[in-house]
Parts: sequence; structure tokens; C-alpha cells
Amino acid sequence: MLQAATEAATGDDVMGEDPTVNALEAYAADLFGKERALFVPTGTMGNLCAIMAHCHYNRSAEIIIGKNSHINLYEGGGYANVAGVSCKQIEEDENAMFSMDDVRDAFHLDNDDHYAKSTLICLENTHNMLGGVALPSSYIDAIGMLAHDEWKEHGMKVHIDGARILNAAVCQNVSPAVLCAGADSVSICLSKGLGTPMGSILAGEKEFIRLARRARKRLGGGMRQAGVMASMGMHALLHHVDRLAEDHARAQRLATKLQNAGFWLPRGGAVDTNVVFFALPENCKLKKEDLPPLLYDRCGVKIAGGYSSGGKLFRLVTHMDVDDDGIDTAIEGITSLCV
Repeated sequence: MLQAATEAATGDDVMGEDPTVNALEAYAADLFGKERALFVPTGTMGNLCAIMAHCHYNRSAEIIIGKNSHINLYEGGGYANVAGVSCKQIEEDENAMFSMDDVRDAFHLDNDDHYAKSTLICLENTHNMLGGVALPSSYIDAIGMLAHDEWKEHGMKVHIDGARILNAAVCQNVSPAVLCAGADSVSICLSKGLGTPMGSILAGEKEFIRLARRARKRLGGGMRQAGVMASMGMHALLHHVDRLAEDHARAQRLATKLQNAGFWLPRGGAVDTNVVFFALPENCKLKKEDLPPLLYDRCGVKIAGGYSSGGKLFRLVTHMDVDDDGIDTAIEGITSLCV
């Protein structure tokens, strides 16, 4: 990856003249079955560019999003305070899906002065706060049919926050293009499990990407010799996708060991991809706030705590820098400290 960066051909990406960025965007567009793609610095910017592009011509736009979604919880409220868009939040079930009735109830036309006009449905795949749950293509297609067929005359669109969507594709043994066919746009994080230092991709149809590029400029995301970073993203897409299955297997082993040791896991311990949430057993020797610092001090293992269900949940995420020995260390450290 570093070799690719040092050898990358560069140009001015703001002017569309960086050959390495252009190659990455073309490859990603083809991979996800979309007309065009756009390289952006971060996933948060990618999602915000998508919202701004989809809502570009609607000054009274409202988006339908998950109550537990990353866009809603962890992106600074950018859809409201930057894009000027309101939102209608829907509760997801444990499989990260909306009830179709809830989506229909959230939909509003602009024929009533009391309501903003529904413009966009946002999905998250995989779903971070629900433990890396992978949405299947059948569900995404169903949401797409609702937006594009039932509400076709109203211009309703579907966006996927796909920060870890390649995990979903690998988990379900389906191509990214098939998985995203029901959506108008998708954002893909090149860091996280793919291992690049930075960067995300936003993919969609030609006019959407034109508007997203304009939004990227307004958000300060225009980059000059960005090929250095894009080359690492291309390396990740070519060489780091299939190995995501290794992360999934390690996460499943981690979940099984913790559940067998008496820890509580959501969804009965089911793990789709590389995210594991757990809560301490009732007879735990530690307070929940003491586990992260002690685990890091004694074992060098970093975990994040204070998540939902009253702040009792901890999150573990496997990635290419965590090997089998690291999983063993984490299991032994957590169990020895808590049980």
C-alpha cells in the first residue's frame, strides 16, 4: 500500500485531472454498479454530500433515517445544521430493518403546509449500533421498489451509508453491485476494515455525482494531488476485500467465547460481520466503567464502552491489524478481569 502511494501519478483532482483518483472512481463505480463515483476525505462527508445532492432542488426536504443510524447519532447533525434538511426517525428492528408500514407512515408529500417533503430514505449496511448486522439485497430491493415504484412521481430516492458494505457483501457472498442495485447511491469507507489511512467513495448516477462534487467543494473536501491517498484506496479494493472473511470469523469466535463465559450478547449471540457488542455478566467482578482502562493497561486491548441499553454495552471490532493471537489475548483478558 505504501509503495502504491509513493509511485502514484497525481494531478489536480479539483479540476478532475488526477489520473489515480479518476481510476479509483471509475473502478468503484463499476464495482458498485453505478454510473459514476466520487472520492471524498471521510465517510461523514460522503453521507453529507449524498444528502445535499439528493435534496439539492428541494428547500423543504426531509429524510427518513434510522433512530440508531450513524447519520443520526454520530455525524454531528450535519443533515440539519449544514444541509438544512429535517429528518423523520424510524426505529430499526434487531436486524437493522424498518417496518414498511413505518416507512409509509413517515412519508409526506408537500401538499400539506405542516410537513416537509419526504425526499430520501437512508439505510445503513452493515449497521454499526446493531452489531454489524448485514442487510440483504432483497430488503434493499424492497425499499427501492417502495421509493422508485410506489412513490416514483414524487422523486423519492434511497441512499446507503455503506461504511462497511463490503463486509456485508463478503458475509452474504454477493457482489456489491447486486447488493446496492435497489439504492440510488452508496457511500463506502476505504479505511476501517479495508485498512487505508483515510478516504471514502460515494457512488451513484451521473447527475447525482455532479451535484455531490459541488457539495464536496462547499464542505471543503476538494483535494489537489489526492492520488497519493486514492492509490491506497485502490490497493485496498483490489487486495483487502476477500480477507474481510477472516475478520468475520475472528469476531464470531470472540462472540462465542464471551457468550459461553456468561456475557450477554444481542441477537442471542449472532454475529454477521466484524462487530461484537456485549454486556458484563451479572456476577462481574468489575464496574462497567473500569473494564476499558484495566483491559488496556494489563493486556493492551482497546475496547469502547458506554453504548446503548443504559450504557452497559461494550463494542469490539475486528480488522486487519487484529490476528488470532490478538483475539486470544482479548478473550483471556476480558474473562479473567470480569468472571
